[in-house]
Amino acid sequence: FVPGSGTLAAYLSGEIDHHAAQSIRREIDAQVDDRLPVLLTLDFSGVTFMDSSGIGLIMGRYRTMEAVGGSLAVEHASPQLKKLMNLGGISRLPIPIR
Repeated sequence: FVPGSGTLAAYLSGEIDHHAAQSIRREIDAQVDDRLPVLLTLDFSGVTFMDSSGIGLIMGRYRTMEAVGGSLAVEHASPQLKKLMNLGGISRLPIPIR
């Protein structure tokens, strides 16, 4: 892996609440700092529950990727999670939600 190139994918699973979001954030940020990817993909295919902490997780990673000159994408979000993301304001940011 060459820093500043490529995609870093984070495969999320289970429930994303306040406590889970903290550890997920630390792990993703450490990997971003180490690898400096061009694109960070958050894969929500294994997420069964998410509260507003998940919205904060996404927005924070968006800011992190902006700071390193990269971008963020959200993938495999269920219809319920997409609705929560839209209500939380994610749709106002240039983040593709697939």
